[in-house]
Amino acid sequence: MTGPDDLPVADGSAPSRAERFRLAAVRGAARARELDRSPALQRAVRRLRDVLPGDAHFGDPLSLGGARHTEAAGRAIVGLTGDRPGVVRELGLGGVQLWQSVLERVGRGGGDHEVTLVFTDLVEFSRWSLEAGDDEVLRVLRRVGEAWEPPMTERAGTVVKRLGDGLMVAFADPRAALEAVLEARRRLGALHVDGWSPRMRAGLHVGRPRRVGGDYLGIAVNVAARLGDAARADEILVSGEVLGRLDARTVSTRRRRRLDLKGVPDGLEVHAVEPAAG
Repeated sequence: MTGPDDLPVADGSAPSRAERFRLAAVRGAARARELDRSPALQRAVRRLRDVLPGDAHFGDPLSLGGARHTEAAGRAIVGLTGDRPGVVRELGLGGVQLWQSVLERVGRGGGDHEVTLVFTDLVEFSRWSLEAGDDEVLRVLRRVGEAWEPPMTERAGTVVKRLGDGLMVAFADPRAALEAVLEARRRLGALHVDGWSPRMRAGLHVGRPRRVGGDYLGIAVNVAARLGDAARADEILVSGEVLGRLDARTVSTRRRRRLDLKGVPDGLEVHAVEPAAG
């Protein structure tokens, strides 16, 4: 009985050692691709990343946008593996996730100055934009920018990024940050377009992120972004650290239910805030 390695080549002779090695390599590569694409293995690795320290979302555009070696390593992994999900990709990102967490714990990721970070975006914008068309989307985004950027810059906020239908803004003063967000929400509430009324949500957190060029990186950035993602329409979520720096007489607060936010410190207090009545 003959096996695949014993099959004759085109001229009828037995395959050479080099040919047998090539065939074995091809079969090994095919098996490796099969394992890499295994849904069961991918789910197992994702569960492992969920329990590892650090940001389990590491690998998304937010976490890869900086210049630190961890972000560079993450971009390299994503570049090598492409956009397709796979076991190798998740294992690589999980390793960098753990590495980044260790650096943050020993203080390698912190900056020198305390910064209040604000993330805002539009609720259900993606759904509306699918039917609105590119020209209408661009027109509305310009009007949105005219409504919510001036309140930020007028209170000494620095617009770090424009994220499509959102903003990342940095403030030195948490009180100015909240005032800016409240005014931005008010102005946006007066904006109406055909068949849609833009509504914003926001998240605020204070920390000492690392400054790299015009960007900020670190756990504090992730926390503010996750709070923004968790907010409902017209809701402003702040961390306990931000709330502790505000004048309690100027705000009313409601402690939000316990949120399952990935990549944020355990025990993070989250509050929904509004201006105090009267």
